[in-house]
Amino acid sequence: MRASARIFWILAIFFLIVGIAYGLLTGLYEPLGIETVGFPAILALAGLAAMIALYLSLNNRKFGTRPEDQLDAEVEDEAGVQGSFAPYSWWPLWASLGAALVFLGVAAGWWIAAFGVIIACYGVIGWVMEFSTGQYEH
Repeated sequence: MRASARIFWILAIFFLIVGIAYGLLTGLYEPLGIETVGFPAILALAGLAAMIALYLSLNNRKFGTRPEDQLDAEVEDEAGVQGSFAPYSWWPLWASLGAALVFLGVAAGWWIAAFGVIIACYGVIGWVMEFSTGQYEH
């Protein structure tokens, strides 16, 4: 995780520098100052890379050196349970369908995005609460 965290920290710094440079350069040519789409999008990209880097850094601190960080590690060093996943879950389908409708709504019409938000919330809440109700309750 250490190598992945470093890659994402480098990406976050790179996108921050590029975003600021882009904002300054486009601000010279825009009549209102800063360009309204690209500048915030590149800064958001830097923020997203920083969030992933922070998550990986905290996990690296919590779990220590992982087999993927060692040059002499074997494949079987990472064997074992990788997580807890519900078998035959339909909730990811509803969450992804809602996300697709949100993105379609941004391009085609905001009323579609409203339906997408409702379906996505339904899917995500069902997915999160899946182990609290029903057959797999614990």
